Amino acid sequence: MASMDSGVRGRSPWHLLIVFSILCLQSMADGADSSLFIDSLTHQYLRPLQIDETNSMSAMEVGAAVSILLGLSPPPTLSTASSSKLNEFLLPNPFDRPRHVFMLEIGLAQEMAYFDSAVFSGAIKSKVVRNAGSAEIKLADREGVSFFSLDGPDYDSNGAMTAKELNDFASSFGGSYVSDNLESLNGELIIPLPSGFKMNLHMSKEADRKFAMGIVYLIDNIRKVTEMSKILAGSNLNFAELVGGYFEGIKALQEEYGSGDMAQQGMELLLTIVSKAVNSLQERHEGKFVAIILFSKADSSLPQRMLKVTYVSRPSLRLLEEVKTSSNSTAMAEVALVRLTLAWITGGVLLIATLIGVYLLLNMPLTRDTLLYSNVKLD
Repeated sequence: MASMDSGVRGRSPWHLLIVFSILCLQSMADGADSSLFIDSLTHQYLRPLQIDETNSMSAMEVGAAVSILLGLSPPPTLSTASSSKLNEFLLPNPFDRPRHVFMLEIGLAQEMAYFDSAVFSGAIKSKVVRNAGSAEIKLADREGVSFFSLDGPDYDSNGAMTAKELNDFASSFGGSYVSDNLESLNGELIIPLPSGFKMNLHMSKEADRKFAMGIVYLIDNIRKVTEMSKILAGSNLNFAELVGGYFEGIKALQEEYGSGDMAQQGMELLLTIVSKAVNSLQERHEGKFVAIILFSKADSSLPQRMLKVTYVSRPSLRLLEEVKTSSNSTAMAEVALVRLTLAWITGGVLLIATLIGVYLLLNMPLTRDTLLYSNVKLD
């Protein structure tokens, strides 16, 4: 009994933290999409304002904010009102942008409270309103932006991981993976959480396996991004970096277990991983970094993703000229003939005028011109 009481007393601070998180963030969990903007710890890129319900952001405005933070121009379709809102939200100096953005979208099946931590405590929270289509972040291949996707491979009911990968993942969190005697991938994954609870995932259940696979791939992709950032940082290239992805493991847990303890524990584990990734990338980029976490609710009338990253290829000027010429070759030939004719006529007129001038100079009379020497007194 004494040991149990001490365990409860030891967990009480984390209980209070979770209760506080629910009270603070419950206003964001009312069926609407939401976002968290996490500013740099050493450099301010965002204005310290709280966007309330009457001043929520649209998905296009969030995408435009990402483009501006990367040092790019916002989309030309952005309205004047949206531009004014972003001017109030982002610092105005166009030459002082982080150019390194981490963006993770978390798919949610229904409303729920989000686990809070030191990284997210100072984040700027906002509701996000979106229309029937996904907002796009368009990156041109000549703008010097590197995009690293955090998406893993497609999930399937058979799984795509080994028992060793699961055991390594559990060990990194101080947990364990107990393999099944008959089939190794049907074992139990036990992960200790910062709140003191333990999350038990049974790999024989599709939702548990889907969540575990998403977490493992997310950690592996973040590690690869960190290593690639080291390589690019050593190359002395002036580049912008967007790290983004979509995580649907929480949605799988909610659809299977509801928005109770299992989904809350999954959110705690996910945001713990995101918190570590944000701190690591902050350190890697020396504070020139902003993180954005998006929470998208499931709605059959809306696309799965709130934001979509696309590359836009820019053809060269020579290619544009060739396409234009091939499509209207007759008109271009007529223009070229007119220009050539005008050039020859102008050259002929100048040549004739030059010859006439030389002839007149050579045949000038030797008498003094009265107009030129009218003011000169002769002896």
